[in-house]
Amino acid sequence: MVSAGKHDTWMGLALAEARRALATEDVPIGAVVLGPDGAVLGSGRNQREELGDPTAHAEVVAIRQAAEQLREVAARSGGKADGWRLSDCTLVVTLEPCAMCAGAIVLARIPRVVFGAWDEKAGAAGSVFDVLRERRLNHWVEVYPGVREAECAELLRDFFAGHRSRL
Repeated sequence: MVSAGKHDTWMGLALAEARRALATEDVPIGAVVLGPDGAVLGSGRNQREELGDPTAHAEVVAIRQAAEQLREVAARSGGKADGWRLSDCTLVVTLEPCAMCAGAIVLARIPRVVFGAWDEKAGAAGSVFDVLRERRLNHWVEVYPGVREAECAELLRDFFAGHRSRL
């Protein structure tokens, strides 16, 4: 079992990614995928505006990077890894995952998700839907919500307040 202190530290990494999204006027959401040893395998921020890609959510970007990292590590060691099973990893994200990201998490076999702020409009880890713990699916995820919640929520509130004031 990982301590709550580790979750706080890891959320700091995700928050740093979220702040990077502000440079491209993307919604400031950040994510990191950590391996079983706690090393960062992948990181991502929302890049939908930057890339013009509706699937470029922070979680998807981080999952893709982690899968690539695992394939590279396996290739260097002479082994073979499919790269899509992140079965010993933890995903940390500043906002509760949406349905698309929750589906990607389940399909990647990620066993643990730590998130900051709840998404009462589109969350799929307990608020609107609970895809991550849906018993009819073939994989279930441990969910640790509310880590540095106020800090994560404030970043989003400030971003949207700024957007509204420009309209």
